[in-house]
Amino acid sequence: MPIVSHLSLGVSDLDRARAFYDAALAPLGIVRVWATETGLGYGEPAHPDELALFRVPGPVPLAPRFHLALWAPDRRAVDAFHAAALAAGGRDEGAPGLRPHYGEGYYAAFVRDLDGHKLEAKARVSFG
Repeated sequence: MPIVSHLSLGVSDLDRARAFYDAALAPLGIVRVWATETGLGYGEPAHPDELALFRVPGPVPLAPRFHLALWAPDRRAVDAFHAAALAAGGRDEGAPGLRPHYGEGYYAAFVRDLDGHKLEAKARVSFG
């Protein structure tokens, strides 16, 4: 059983967040599963939301050292996540590639969303 049930993030502009997260999460197989006037929920198609975004007034406070790591099915999905996030206005925080200092076969990419939240897509790759 995963240790986290769900996570909620504050966003300053729900429409901008919708466009960004719809694009960035699609390569990982994560889709919007609900939407209201004040929030959005994302998860796998057959599951309830595991990531929720809620509009907050004013600047979005960021937690120091917070980042959200999401599983990707393979290296291509990590690459596509990074490209889609940048095309949707995200900021590069680490191009796709192996991260041997995190472990053997650790392949990841890092971006900042439109409010500054750090996101990671990661996959385990094997050699041989």
